[in-house]
Amino acid sequence: MSETRRLAVVAGALFLVTEVAAIGGLALYRPVLEGPGYVVGSGADTRVFLGALCELVLALAVMGTGAALDPVLRRRGEAAAVGYVCGRLLEAAVIVVGIVSVLAVVTLRRSAGPSGAADAAASLVTAGKALVALHDWTFLLGPNLVLGANTLVLACLMYTSRLVPRAVAVLGLAGGALICASATAVLFGVYEQVSVAGSLAAVPVFAWEVTLAVRLLFKGFDEAAGDVAGEGARARVDALAG
Repeated sequence: MSETRRLAVVAGALFLVTEVAAIGGLALYRPVLEGPGYVVGSGADTRVFLGALCELVLALAVMGTGAALDPVLRRRGEAAAVGYVCGRLLEAAVIVVGIVSVLAVVTLRRSAGPSGAADAAASLVTAGKALVALHDWTFLLGPNLVLGANTLVLACLMYTSRLVPRAVAVLGLAGGALICASATAVLFGVYEQVSVAGSLAAVPVFAWEVTLAVRLLFKGFDEAAGDVAGEGARARVDALAG
């Protein structure tokens, strides 16, 4: 197995891990995200810790995809490849901030002990809501807006280099553009992030990542087409420079 083929398998596996970890983390976080009284209740801390572990795996897998694809992408467009790696690092960093905010809710609940006066309980609930709001913003900015931008960069590189069939790359371009537009709409209050519209907007980028993962796992990159496309691009650059 060539080095490029191994990198394709690693990247494909990590893309699948990101999908599973993202869904698992969101499902396990549900008691905190949907229960404003979690911080003064009995809590489901073990479930939240498992969710945090899923999201930590997600952040590591996100960085891993950038690292695995970088050697291949650099040969087709160095600047864009560096931008993709940096974008994935930013996405992972935002996810980690979200993890910390949720774990802080658990710490706040544990340190509060039995709820006393009503005003103290109200203060705890307010603090808990603020931490959950911080997580919601990281979820919007990281796995939505930054993810969309990263998807556009990667799909554009895949399209121009023909490392994967162009139909796959077009799906990524559509998915990246749609998730960015949806995140912008949520940012300006057009609709809620967790809504039918928001969920539908996320379907194409989910389909892109799963399709790309399966392609990389079972067929790898189309290296021959990628080399031809890369040589053509370099020739055009040399002609312009000359």
